Amino acid sequence: MQRWMSCMAAVLLFAGLGFGGRAVIADESAEGPDFSGLEWRNIGPAFMSGRIADVAWHPDDNSVWYVAVGSGGVWKTVNAGVTWTPIFDQQTSYSIGSVTLDPSNPEIVWVGTGENVGGRHVAYGDGVYRSDDGGHSWTNMGLKNSEHISKVIVHPEDSNTVWVASQGPLWSKGGDRGLFLSTDGGETWEKTLGDDEWTGVTDVIMDPRDPDVLYAATWQHHRTVAAYMGGGPESGVHRSLDGGRSWQKLENGLPDGNIGKIGLAISATDPDVVYAALELNRREGAVFRSANRGASWERGADAVGGGTGPHYYQELYASPHHHDWLYLVGPNVQVSKDGGKTFTPQITPFQHGDMHSINFHPTDPDYLMMGTDGGLYESFDLGEKWRYMANLPITQFYKLALDDAEPFYNIYGGTQDNSTQRGPSRTDNVHGILNSDWRVVLGGDGHQPATEPGNPDIAYAQWQQGNLTRLDLTTGESVYIKPQPAPGDPAERYNWDSPILVSPHNPTRLYFASQRVWRSEDRGNDWTAISGDLTRNQDRMRLPLMDRQWSWDAPWDMYAMSDYNTITSLAESPLVEGLLYAGTDDGMIQVSENGGDSWRALEVGKLPGVPATAFVNDIRADLHDADTVYVALDNHKYGDFKPYLLVSRNRGRSWKNIGDGLPDRHLVWRMVQDHERADLLFAGTEFGVFFTLDAGDSWHKLWSNAPTIGVRDLQIQRRENDLVAGTFGRGIYVLDDYSALRDLDAETLAAEASLFEPRDAWWYVERSVMGARRLGSQGDGLYAADNPPFGAVFTYHLAEGFSTLEAQRQQDEKARLDKGQNVGFVGWDAVEAERREAAPALKLVIRDANDQVIRRVDAPAEKGFQRVAWDLRHPYSGAVETPPNWQGQPPRGFLAMPGDYTAELVLLRDGRTRSLADPVTVTVRRLHEGALQGAALEEVDAFWKALSALSGRFSAARYALEDAVEDVEVMQSMLAATARVPGELDERLHTLRQELYDLDQALSGHRSKQEVGDYEIHRVGNWLMHATAGVAGSTYGPTPAHERSLQYAAEAFAPIRDRLNSILTEDLPELREALLERGAPWGRGQTIPED
Repeated sequence: MQRWMSCMAAVLLFAGLGFGGRAVIADESAEGPDFSGLEWRNIGPAFMSGRIADVAWHPDDNSVWYVAVGSGGVWKTVNAGVTWTPIFDQQTSYSIGSVTLDPSNPEIVWVGTGENVGGRHVAYGDGVYRSDDGGHSWTNMGLKNSEHISKVIVHPEDSNTVWVASQGPLWSKGGDRGLFLSTDGGETWEKTLGDDEWTGVTDVIMDPRDPDVLYAATWQHHRTVAAYMGGGPESGVHRSLDGGRSWQKLENGLPDGNIGKIGLAISATDPDVVYAALELNRREGAVFRSANRGASWERGADAVGGGTGPHYYQELYASPHHHDWLYLVGPNVQVSKDGGKTFTPQITPFQHGDMHSINFHPTDPDYLMMGTDGGLYESFDLGEKWRYMANLPITQFYKLALDDAEPFYNIYGGTQDNSTQRGPSRTDNVHGILNSDWRVVLGGDGHQPATEPGNPDIAYAQWQQGNLTRLDLTTGESVYIKPQPAPGDPAERYNWDSPILVSPHNPTRLYFASQRVWRSEDRGNDWTAISGDLTRNQDRMRLPLMDRQWSWDAPWDMYAMSDYNTITSLAESPLVEGLLYAGTDDGMIQVSENGGDSWRALEVGKLPGVPATAFVNDIRADLHDADTVYVALDNHKYGDFKPYLLVSRNRGRSWKNIGDGLPDRHLVWRMVQDHERADLLFAGTEFGVFFTLDAGDSWHKLWSNAPTIGVRDLQIQRRENDLVAGTFGRGIYVLDDYSALRDLDAETLAAEASLFEPRDAWWYVERSVMGARRLGSQGDGLYAADNPPFGAVFTYHLAEGFSTLEAQRQQDEKARLDKGQNVGFVGWDAVEAERREAAPALKLVIRDANDQVIRRVDAPAEKGFQRVAWDLRHPYSGAVETPPNWQGQPPRGFLAMPGDYTAELVLLRDGRTRSLADPVTVTVRRLHEGALQGAALEEVDAFWKALSALSGRFSAARYALEDAVEDVEVMQSMLAATARVPGELDERLHTLRQELYDLDQALSGHRSKQEVGDYEIHRVGNWLMHATAGVAGSTYGPTPAHERSLQYAAEAFAPIRDRLNSILTEDLPELREALLERGAPWGRGQTIPED
């Protein structure tokens, strides 16, 4: 009856029906399935890090820093960068513009979300946050529609007075833009500067002598998919003399007309001196200086943050140690030592370009810290030499590709300003994946890469705007293969992230796209255009910006943004050769059913619920049905953050929305489909990963242990069943072997326990390339990402889990308290039962092919999905008292042999056991073959078992000897406490103690000689050490010398064992009885005397 009721409850809870008749999850709630046990593995990398927006130093402890990552949350170090902790991961935004500490109470941390640049790729925030405990917990303090906060400053004496400079939305007008003042610690805000449409505030600074004197820079700007206008007449420099309540625009000596982004600085040595770096028309600019608190200004050098564009930089810093020394950030740093009259570029050949933040040491005038697009640097000689912090894994990945290299596949990723990188999905060493395991395969901004199926030595990578190359991984050479127009052709327009596709029908056939689709049959050696212009082909200079058109004399800046009217995504059906799909950045989908001979155009605005301006992020041909195609659309560059995900079952002629179950703000970047279960889909969104078991009718979060971050790409490695996520600011994540999701249905989830088939496990000895420890001897600052757990990993699901009586009672009481009900004392019997209860234990029982149990592994017993790994080893056969080794690792047995094993999930509760699920089989496969021929595996196994058995007996003998010596000492103490004349028993105890010392010496060696390291003959322990050291790190098997050592040890051990056993079973009991007869007090090991 109970089983029937639980099944019915599951059917009601999971009542949705998927394709193929599968019952799936209809709704996710607190009582629904828990997927948190399916954990992602972050593999970095950190060797090129990522963009730093701001850094705040603790005013009283120069080793405590808070780092605002432009696209990766907030990180904290308490040891000057040796180690880092992400402290903002569970908030609802990851894009950060500013971090500030309260000068009066540095435990109060303010974070402004939404990156403070105007780039084409930036994410958006949801207001300003405050932590009152150094970043352990956070509260959103409002301004949720600001989207981009550039600065927060706190009154030096009043923690309740806070100013926020908000740039406001980049892609749309309105929102919380401007200068905001709070006098109650962020509970309420008053806007005092900026307008309600296009003008926000990008910088604010304070006179260090008088917190009522503030300077602020307004910024009018707007970006669309097509173009960018970086300024306008409302931009300017303003001053307040009343703490930001009112403002005066400063104009004397400053240019009028259109002004772009402005950076401000104030001299710490003479605060009457104020500096401003202004962006002017068409990427030009100049630095201005005022010596009278902004009353008038003098123009200095024509310096501006160029490169990507002033919108991306323009921060201006005044040295607190050197008067009139200025640092203007940009692609490199420009330094002025004369108040801005002249600037000299700072030469940093071994530092990443694109600087964004600078910190000065409060007492060391030679110190500089710089945050760049490639991470954090510090210099102790004013920038002559730099130290790089290679342990911040915050790289922004646009797109990924996976190869099919064996045994471990590689991951390629195109990154924001950090090249195209290639690294392994795992390694075979104890350290995991190190920065040194990664390679730059192509420079520039990296974008969509590709690999050739069946040939992992060939890959494709590109830098921005379609600059495609073919890579030969055997030589490291690259060939530039970007398609070229013929004479008379119009200009090719390539998207910043141009799509490349390797045909599923021919691995040497490539598709690439500009505004037209190109095909190559020979790996890019030659190209043919197979379409005309598939876009709207507009003149972007005439499209509206800020609700109007603009003259040539305006702050235009399209230098480092994508071409417009371009193709952004390509797909070919794996079932029908030549069935092609193309999506564009201007709201078009094109379909060809004849290899590109003709195309059928679809406007995305005619799809249900989709705006006409939507950008095609991804288009995917179904792997199982030739007529089905999916499209992920994105309208965030028009201020619309909704997820748009649709499916067509008739090659694009009609469409259905399948994204309704995705949360708001989660625009969809990528969708992938499982290659075995057609209705299992995964979506990468702006804030995580979701999956559906019913082709989009319902969605469920699959991102439990990962941070809030944009997932720009998802790829599936089909051989391994791995789901790989490329994030935009936290590197790459791998969900190892997601195949259990294929088997989910209502019955599986309702079952008390379900154990899923595991993938094969690799059998090898882990390498120690830096020494045996995880980080070698490199210190705590070395970055090392995790491999999957070594061995066989098993996935299981528990419908309810197994908890203790105490936990059950506390859960019930909490539920009653939450309802306002009274909770009373449960009674002494219940409390005593809780005390006596042994917690329920779950065991994974491993059996070999002969059905012999070889290991039982502890497994979590909590509700939901769980994973546990068997390390492929037999249990340790020595004494249970054996302590961890010098590395802190517990003792372990030898490896089991390659072959097939079964695993069974067993519950141990109240002294009884029962099986919870049908056993599953795992195949253990050998990874490496040695350079030399070793022994047969049967011989290796036999020797390991013999060695393990003797080592276990040796360990037992050592501890038994220690216990026997202690027993003798106890009995001597007992004898000393009797009213007896010393005599025969004293002599017997002394003689036995000396004999025990002799046995110990025969077993383990001469203790006194060992104390000083003198020469010593071989004993049992020496021979065992030789045999163990000879085979423990190898699968070759024993040499004849190892076999002799084992033989010598066995022969020498036998008489020691026999005599020790007789002492334990005869001599010690006899002595205990004799002591009892002589009236000695009780001691350990004795029976309780009778009356």
